[in-house]
Amino acid sequence: MSIKTESIATCSRCGNRTGLTIYKSINISEDPALKEKVKDGSLFLWKCPSCGQANLAKYDTLYHDPDKKLMVWLLQDENVSETQMHSISLHAKAIGNYTLRRVTDTGSLMEKVLIFDSGLDDVTVEMCKYVLKMELASKSPDEESAKKILQMPIHFFRLDQSGDSKSITFVYPEEGRMKNCVIGYNVYEDCTGILQRNPRIKPSERFEKVDSVWLSSYFE
Repeated sequence: MSIKTESIATCSRCGNRTGLTIYKSINISEDPALKEKVKDGSLFLWKCPSCGQANLAKYDTLYHDPDKKLMVWLLQDENVSETQMHSISLHAKAIGNYTLRRVTDTGSLMEKVLIFDSGLDDVTVEMCKYVLKMELASKSPDEESAKKILQMPIHFFRLDQSGDSKSITFVYPEEGRMKNCVIGYNVYEDCTGILQRNPRIKPSERFEKVDSVWLSSYFE
């Protein structure tokens, strides 16, 4: 079941302290409405009753989707012992063939839920990001611009389908604004093939932090 508790949060603008409900764990089979709140980020936002400032609530939580056999552990400071990590990993393995992921910010948790809710694989999505960055960098006017492209954060936004045609939209920041880039589903299929030919690129059975840094380690 979902486990929640009460905490005290401080407004980033006026310093007012107010009570806040936080979730230590989220089981969306028992609380389906929480999935949408995770996906749009509203579960982690609170409005200051004093000045109206929107604040981000930063706390650790374990997201659990029994139907998709998915657990995503949000650890803001990655402050967890190996014993605790091993214990929860063993528990997840005992109750089924779970996909276990670890993230360090709410945006990454949102992205993981969006990816798996779209029926996609996050390792393949990371490979798509890698391919997309390499392509954009190859078209950049100079080396410095190419370097910035390779380092910029890029996130999965949605999977679109129109008839037999499918596409994937990614978003990334540029000059203070969020821009999007759409790729054909064939790129995802090509990346699936790349991973099949490189079986060593595979997450462990523990709570793996699958992101661009993790993927890049295989190309070093």
